[in-house]
Amino acid sequence: MTNDLTDNLFSLIKSLSPSEKRQFSLYVGRIGVNSDSKFLNLFKVMSRQKKYDEKKILESTSITKQQLSNIKAHLYKQLLISLKLNPVHQSVPITIREQMDFSYILYRKGLYKQSLKILEKVKATALYYEEKVMAYEILEWEKIIESQYITRSSHNRAETLVKETQQLNELNIIYGKLSNVSLQLYNIFLKMGHARTEEESNSIREFFKQNLPELDVKKIGFREKLWLYKAHLWYSFITQNFLSCYRYSSKWIDLFVEYPHLISVHPVSYLKGNHYLLESLFYLNHTELFEKTLKQLEDTLKNPLIPDDDNIASLSFLYVYSNKLNLRFMKGDFSNGDPLVEKIQKKIKKYGSRIDGHHIMIFYYKIASLYFGDGNYLRCIEFLKKIINNKSLELREDLMCFSRILNLVAHYEAGKDYHLESLIKSTYKYLIKMNDMHEVQKEIIKFLRNLPEVSPLKIKDEFRKLHKTLKPYENHPYERRAFLYLDILSWLESNIEGRPVAEIIAEKAKLVSR
Repeated sequence: MTNDLTDNLFSLIKSLSPSEKRQFSLYVGRIGVNSDSKFLNLFKVMSRQKKYDEKKILESTSITKQQLSNIKAHLYKQLLISLKLNPVHQSVPITIREQMDFSYILYRKGLYKQSLKILEKVKATALYYEEKVMAYEILEWEKIIESQYITRSSHNRAETLVKETQQLNELNIIYGKLSNVSLQLYNIFLKMGHARTEEESNSIREFFKQNLPELDVKKIGFREKLWLYKAHLWYSFITQNFLSCYRYSSKWIDLFVEYPHLISVHPVSYLKGNHYLLESLFYLNHTELFEKTLKQLEDTLKNPLIPDDDNIASLSFLYVYSNKLNLRFMKGDFSNGDPLVEKIQKKIKKYGSRIDGHHIMIFYYKIASLYFGDGNYLRCIEFLKKIINNKSLELREDLMCFSRILNLVAHYEAGKDYHLESLIKSTYKYLIKMNDMHEVQKEIIKFLRNLPEVSPLKIKDEFRKLHKTLKPYENHPYERRAFLYLDILSWLESNIEGRPVAEIIAEKAKLVSR
């Protein structure tokens, strides 16, 4: 528990901007007795430290070892209060909560009418900004005051409050069910990725059908529609229905067009919607529309309605640079990738603590694919090793599986044949363990295993045979999953025709660009 407190306090202090540190000093200094307080001295010492050093703290302050834990807890609380008072961190939910606190204070003072007046006003604000859980709390609080005291606020006040409570309760129940099913589907997608078999697809379909509540879309508001579209989006991604992904990510964005005042309240959801719209266009190969939408996303980030905070900064990096890589794949533009990769690595270092390992591994896979397309197989292998050697990551089994397949192909292209046999064995075992040994994977492994015995004069014939075998799977409902991660057909064509794989992919991109 003490270690958790120390880690949390240290990371919070390190996350503070210079202006937030100045505000904290002013906040503490408003009471003269605090100017030389132990918690302020602890803050000053920890601010200077690059790594937490308890011995240095005890030497530099008058804090004893026995006092340290309590002073840390007090400092943590004071930092949070200071941040809450900072105008940068003010938000609609915080303002609503603050008004509710004021109402409670007035109630305790016996000033019931004043309390109810604040509640009535803040309830309207909560409803306007779709904060229906808090609106429900406000209604419950209004009912307590009305039932305890004769306020004579309205002759039909009781009926009005009961009706409002029932309406909000119904919407909150729908919201709870929709957010539950959406979160469960997102968790399934993070764990396994796209459905691998008809059995998995049927299982997801049944789960979706059983858990999606029956509702009338005309009778629900922004919040409920948002979770409804999220649920449909995850279901569509898992079942590889990318046209449906595009439809529901578009509905997601259109929702914010309909309710523009909610962009500043839910900026993360707004940015996520734009990101998934881009993901959908990527899988549908709409290059021109993708490029236009990516430009719109970058322009959106300059919108004053989008808060300028650490969370938005890390998400902006994630969404913009992930899609910059996707655009290169769509255009077959693999050359001169080093400057982009360097930027991404610097930003991963900067925002690493705020981005989950799953998304960092996706970055590494995309970077590896970029280098593979450019023919830089050693750099490709370098980034794939970051994924393969990550023993703590338990997300996206499909990503882990295809990293190993691409690793095999990259080793072959790099001429590192002496590793190939052991890599084939370990990859084969891994795919069996993950239940991911499908026809495309089997054929690739069989091909690579037999390559050392093939005469150089007949090598192109073997590439042609594999291409002919794999081509029918390109549009197979479950086998095509392999081609979402690795453009193996373009690689085979490059070997057959003796041309760079980037050239092949670029030609295809021009043909399918819409």
